[in-house]
Amino acid sequence: MKRFSFSLQLLLGLAIGIALGFAAKIWDVAWLTETLTRVGQIFVQLLKLAVPPLVFTAVLVSVANLRNVNGAARLASKTLLWFLVTAFVSVAFAIGLGLLLNPGQGVTLDTGAAKAPENAGTWLDFVTGILPTNVFTAFTEVNVLQIVFLGVVLGGAALAVGEKAEPFLNLSRSVLELVQKALWWVIRLAPIGTAGLIGKAVSTYGWDLLAPLAKFSVGVYIGCFFVLLAVYPALLAVLGKVSPIAFFRNAWPAIELAFVSRSSVGTLPLTQRVTVERLGVDRDYASFAVPFGATTKMDGCASVYPALAAIFVAQVFGVSLGVGDYLLIAFVSVVGSAATAGLTGATVMLTLTLSTLGLPLEGVGLLLAIDPILDMIRTATNVAGQMVVPVLVARSEGRLDTEVFNAPPQPLDDAPAAPSRVPVPATA
Repeated sequence: MKRFSFSLQLLLGLAIGIALGFAAKIWDVAWLTETLTRVGQIFVQLLKLAVPPLVFTAVLVSVANLRNVNGAARLASKTLLWFLVTAFVSVAFAIGLGLLLNPGQGVTLDTGAAKAPENAGTWLDFVTGILPTNVFTAFTEVNVLQIVFLGVVLGGAALAVGEKAEPFLNLSRSVLELVQKALWWVIRLAPIGTAGLIGKAVSTYGWDLLAPLAKFSVGVYIGCFFVLLAVYPALLAVLGKVSPIAFFRNAWPAIELAFVSRSSVGTLPLTQRVTVERLGVDRDYASFAVPFGATTKMDGCASVYPALAAIFVAQVFGVSLGVGDYLLIAFVSVVGSAATAGLTGATVMLTLTLSTLGLPLEGVGLLLAIDPILDMIRTATNVAGQMVVPVLVARSEGRLDTEVFNAPPQPLDDAPAAPSRVPVPATA
């Protein structure tokens, strides 16, 4: 397999999975569907296994690393600002697209059979959910939002304590390196996991299931593709003064893995490696921006999808939305992004949006059946945005190595550890 690049291996896994999925569906091969399902489940479970230690140490170390970065406060502020700006642009387009497509008009679904999720997201749940009642339950229940909070607090405390916190930070860095190495081994299994995940999706979700939701599904893909192929390239070309083609050429492995794994956090080690070694972002800044983005930067899950889903649910249930409601959708999307927390699915964000608008939460049940198909493009959009923003900020701050950015992609299998970058003066 080493004769093939990692990207090609993922494509091969994708093609094999589609072929096996169609074979299982056409000839009704139950054991093949079950095998594909198990393979995909095992791969996702391995990714999730590393989530608590990875998120905690990555956030803690990234916050502590800010002391090594000149103008850290300015960099952090710029990063957060760009997160908000791109989220607003994404949700604004999604609202416009929803009004144009009217995805819920003419849809005949049994709304009586739809059930509301057991745990609905509300603003009170979101705010109180940030604060863990028990440190251990935050990890055992994999509450990523609480783990992020703990990482930020301890990282800030380590900054305040200074030299006395160095042993603790060294331990955290060691744990982070170990988890990332182990997770990289899991990521190397992604071609097999891809075959299982895609094959299961193809064999399980037929046109009979997709037909009533076809307009909505197409709308989600159009919205995400617009952000991926129009918004991000425009920002890179106009404001970053860098080639969008070079960006996607170098960033493709992380975007591809995000598409099949449906996990921003699970893709984090590859995203960070690509951001530094292929896109040329300064390592110290990337060690803060990429983990921060993996848990809060969700243009697909928190902007495009909830906006279209809210319009769909409102139309299916016959509820009229006004200008104030659309402004609320935009506000929830921009401010509530952290509620998605980098895990597969955007149910929490959707229930948060619906409950804020006063729409029936049973609408979530109507969309759960096809959520895995939609989550693929949503997560790919999320991860692309998590790399675009560091590139833009690094470029504006002279922390982008343009030679690395414009160079042919380096094989990720043999890529050496990147040295500290010498800042390159920016022209933007």
